Amino acid sequence: MLLAAVISAVSALLYGYDTGIVSGALLQIREDFDTGSGMEQVIAASILLGAVIGALVCSRLSEQLGRHRTILIVSVVFVVGALACAVAPSAALLSVARIVLGFAVGGATQTVPMYVAELAPAHNRGRLVLTFQVGIGVGIVVSTLVGASQSLSWRVSIGLAAVPALLMLLVSLRMPESPRWLVKARRADDAEGVLRRIRGTDDVRAELREIEELDEEERDAADKQRGWRGLKQPWVRPALVVGCGIAAFTQLSGIEMIIYYAPTILTDNGFSKSDALLVSVALGVTYLIMMIVGLSIVDKVGRRRLTLIMVPGAALSLGVLGALFVTGHSGRDSVPFIVACLIAFMFFNAGGLQLMGWLTGSEIYPLPVRGAGTSAQAATLWTVNTIITLTVLSVINLIGVGQTFWLYALFNVAAWLFVWRKMPELTGRSLEQIEGNLRKGSFSPKDFATKDVDVR
Repeated sequence: MLLAAVISAVSALLYGYDTGIVSGALLQIREDFDTGSGMEQVIAASILLGAVIGALVCSRLSEQLGRHRTILIVSVVFVVGALACAVAPSAALLSVARIVLGFAVGGATQTVPMYVAELAPAHNRGRLVLTFQVGIGVGIVVSTLVGASQSLSWRVSIGLAAVPALLMLLVSLRMPESPRWLVKARRADDAEGVLRRIRGTDDVRAELREIEELDEEERDAADKQRGWRGLKQPWVRPALVVGCGIAAFTQLSGIEMIIYYAPTILTDNGFSKSDALLVSVALGVTYLIMMIVGLSIVDKVGRRRLTLIMVPGAALSLGVLGALFVTGHSGRDSVPFIVACLIAFMFFNAGGLQLMGWLTGSEIYPLPVRGAGTSAQAATLWTVNTIITLTVLSVINLIGVGQTFWLYALFNVAAWLFVWRKMPELTGRSLEQIEGNLRKGSFSPKDFATKDVDVR
């Protein structure tokens, strides 16, 4: 389980680093390739297009080849993609290389949280899966520190991602396959061996029996209940709505706008390059701290409750930030207030809604459609992210900086309403219990508000 957590953290670090490094690198790329805002948006968004492709393709790979082999493939693509970006001779080829790198990012987000969730015991599944989220925070912090130092060329800073990618590959070679996938592949003896190894005990028959019984029920079902076809079933639909809805709102909340374009927005509004990059570092550190806080409390406070507490703070922060720009209070005298609003937004967003993006996807889908469900959720997240990244600078040019912040504040209000009405409290439930509720048609917040949930 420790090695699984390491893989989760390193793959997420690569996600955070590879997507976040473009924030500071764009300031150098603009000078090297003489790009305008349009091409800058394409360079930033190309990794996200690759992520959509990676999430969809790795869904099929994780079902056919297994979670473990898919992670090995993703690790190799991470290495190749990072090196290809570092040697790209033009802006266009840099975009193509970032699509390749994005394939690995999308594949990791689709496969790794699911793999860790299928290995983890129910009582600490949330903390283990959220090592992925903490890793994203570490990657973002490292990328902002590298960018703020201004001591490395963008080629070196992007190419450095090949080092942790190689580490991920080496660690992955020692890992077992998911016991749930092994049962699904008619390899129950291998699944039992894996469970004994990761639980540290020979007494795993009860857990294995629960997995086998659920697998037998699913084998009796028609083929239309498996994979992508299975997502169309009425009893699965509530999980798909919650998963894809949360994925969309994690991006519509404004997090990627801040991570990718904070230095660009700030320098365009009078900040010096060094000050803007330092703000990015502060935002990255805040993100990481809140990931760690979330990791420590999510299984105690609860997924739904934590999100409902934190989202209003993010909405208010963006509302105040927008007001500063709309009213003309965006000069040097207002710098402390602008920075405070940005950090406050990151505090509330990273400590609440962002935690749920990958965690919910790893645990709400039934086993027959888990690969397709996590793929659909990851593809939704990356598609929305791509659209936002391709349009943020254009929207700012069209309606203004302050009005853009207000728009994203409204998205946070919509996110709170969605979570309140649709997202049940999954804390303390085993994957099999969650699936049982789905099959019974009991997947509303009210249905999960029972006292028999084992929250440890």
